[in-house]
Amino acid sequence: MSVLEVATERLAGDLKSARAESDHLFSTLTAEAMYRRPIAERHRIIFYLGHLDGFDSIQICREGLGLKSPDPGLDDLFQAGIDPAPGNLPRDTAADWPASDRVREYVERCRKRVDENLDRAPEDTVHMALEHRLMHLETLAYMFHNFPLDLKNAPQGYRPGETAGVEHADEWIEIPAGEVTLGKPRDGSFGWDNEYQEIRSRISAFRVQRFPVSNGEYLKFVRAGAAMPHFWIEKSGKIFWRCMFAEIPLPLDWPVYVTQSEAEAYAAWLGKRLMSEGEFHRAAYGTSSNEERSYPWGLAPPTAERGNFNFRAWDPESVSATPAGDSEFGVSQLVGNGWEWTNTPFAPFPGFEPRPSYPGYSANFFDNQHYVLKGGSPRTAARLLRRSFRNWFRRDYPYLYAKFHCVDR
Repeated sequence: MSVLEVATERLAGDLKSARAESDHLFSTLTAEAMYRRPIAERHRIIFYLGHLDGFDSIQICREGLGLKSPDPGLDDLFQAGIDPAPGNLPRDTAADWPASDRVREYVERCRKRVDENLDRAPEDTVHMALEHRLMHLETLAYMFHNFPLDLKNAPQGYRPGETAGVEHADEWIEIPAGEVTLGKPRDGSFGWDNEYQEIRSRISAFRVQRFPVSNGEYLKFVRAGAAMPHFWIEKSGKIFWRCMFAEIPLPLDWPVYVTQSEAEAYAAWLGKRLMSEGEFHRAAYGTSSNEERSYPWGLAPPTAERGNFNFRAWDPESVSATPAGDSEFGVSQLVGNGWEWTNTPFAPFPGFEPRPSYPGYSANFFDNQHYVLKGGSPRTAARLLRRSFRNWFRRDYPYLYAKFHCVDR
């Protein structure tokens, strides 16, 4: 078997696994939930059922190979998602969407077309389709998180993440000055347009918290007058955390999931601030010798003992749960257990070039309204944990799995 054939076979296997993860995720919803909208700014769930495989077919077969689609109307319906400004909400009704059986038949036709043509599709396009699906699996997870529990079916064996039940002692880590590399080279390996190209810069010394800010630490801020974060709920004077399939007493040692605005407000309350994108890279991937690691822990691929990622859990776990994933400087959970907010607006690197087949992927969000996140959450796929990957959201978007470390100096 040639190198090309091996690569194609591996990609086909990865796509098959991602489809299985998609099917598993959708199986956690009741039939009624499919036509609901758990987040007002987003589509109804039925859109995403068709979108994942519609996107694959459009990009691989229609755009990549020039093949005519048998479903142009459904392709148009399921082609693009939405990211409206706050207050600019979609106005469709459930009746505007096809029956779920028709959508599932469309999904099967899309998969069949992709499978029949995958071995001759451009490799870069297949990578794009695969990562697009994996990113949506995380987006859908936090969307499903907002459904009432009676609209979801907990998978067999589900239980909320582990908690030690106690707060940890606050610790600060000294990060020495050093060089960082943002982005990735145009070396033929896959990346999204906003990842290119390599940018070198020097980061001054700073101090950062060893652990992400926990619910217990943030609770003090709430008791001082701040609003409760989106994932907290108060009942009969007690605070609970809304897990994916349960509600539990607030786990004090889990990372607090907040908006970028909330993270900045908490940091300012302490007299601190958030990390920049460059400081994140220095704390996560830097070393005392100024060499840079692929992951905080080194070169080894992401595995379960290194962090809470790659669909390992539905919920977070203690901020001190995975010391094997610490950076060389001893900072914990910069990758995994929740994305890391930075204070860096999402913007292009010098030399930015949009991908011709997907020109709006990044460029539509270079608006000073979205901020860079790094790292990854419990529902982030392992292949998206590469050092150059950049996530972004509006600073007041409350739904995603995002935490933070505070910086002193």
